Amino acid sequence: MELIICIKQVPDTAAKIKIGSNGKSIDLTDVDLVVSPFDEYAVEEALRIKEAKGGKTTVITFGPERASQALRQCLAMGIDDAIHVKCDEFETSDSLVTASILAAAIKTLPFDMVLFGKQGVGRDNAQVPAMVAELLNLPQVVVVTKFELISENKALAQYEVEGGVAVNEIMLPAVISAEKGLNEPRYPTLKGIMASKKKPIKEMTINDLGFTLEQVGEAGSKVVFRKLMPPPARPEGKVITGEPKEAVAQLIDLLRNEAKLL
Repeated sequence: MELIICIKQVPDTAAKIKIGSNGKSIDLTDVDLVVSPFDEYAVEEALRIKEAKGGKTTVITFGPERASQALRQCLAMGIDDAIHVKCDEFETSDSLVTASILAAAIKTLPFDMVLFGKQGVGRDNAQVPAMVAELLNLPQVVVVTKFELISENKALAQYEVEGGVAVNEIMLPAVISAEKGLNEPRYPTLKGIMASKKKPIKEMTINDLGFTLEQVGEAGSKVVFRKLMPPPARPEGKVITGEPKEAVAQLIDLLRNEAKLL
């Protein structure tokens, strides 16, 4: 099977985020950058499918020079090939621009499945997988928690709904996006890390895919960031002291008269 996985490089979820001097972006100084955690589930699922059914895995990312680090991590996990659509305007591109670039790159390759994480934790829009599916005119199942190939061109994809789960039967080629719980991503081995350094990363530009600078970044986006703001600081908590009976009375008074919860 020909399996394509689209990934995104994002700030580590444990990083302390600071807003950049322009007020519209994140200051990445001293911030560790990683493969988006949900994308790791997609990478792992592709590797498991390949191990069970054979085939080839290719990972694609759209981003600046530094995004190649994320591709190397995927190669170290066992992915066969990597494609980097390099573009410094990636950070200001909205979901539709990103999806259009990825769909154009995917069209240059043979594929039976396209896998995504359910969302990139950088912006958390969760829009790109569905948009790529629409642009490629492919069936899609998003937020998948269980996946099973039942034939060369048919699969079952399970996802959670309120009060239970739903199972979709889909014909391949198709697009799925991975949710936490689909699998447990493997760690790169030392052998895999060493092997990944020898694997070439194919570089492409937006021009190679038929796009111009006017069609990407803020210029080509329908949704743009005007301002980023940190969440308001939490007010200091109150410590209730005294005997249990007195403390309970104080708590009830605060909940009723200050918090207005009673």
